[in-house]
Amino acid sequence: MSDMQISQVLAQIREFSQTVRPSATGPGAAAQGASETAGASAPDFGALLKRGIDQVNQSQQSATDLATQFERGTPGVDLPQVMIEMQKASVSFRALAEVRNRLVSVYQDIMNMQM
Repeated sequence: MSDMQISQVLAQIREFSQTVRPSATGPGAAAQGASETAGASAPDFGALLKRGIDQVNQSQQSATDLATQFERGTPGVDLPQVMIEMQKASVSFRALAEVRNRLVSVYQDIMNMQM
């Protein structure tokens, strides 16, 4: 991965973390902000998850389309470009699967708690 691509990925991660992180700081600020706004300013979890899944899907479709173009011999589409896009799609899918695994694990932990 080139330095420019790494910088772009880091910028996207920072942007994503800014949308998730509450604007107020401090230990009680997140709970207080959540109770006051009731999710008005922060994106809800379902929408955030759907956006992430859609981005992974788009990445996979883009990589598949590029691979198909390469197989057909479309001018301007070279093998390194196809391989990079396929690897990006693979990494994003594995990250999504890891998030899902963590969510399932947390759900199971909560369900097994004694009341």
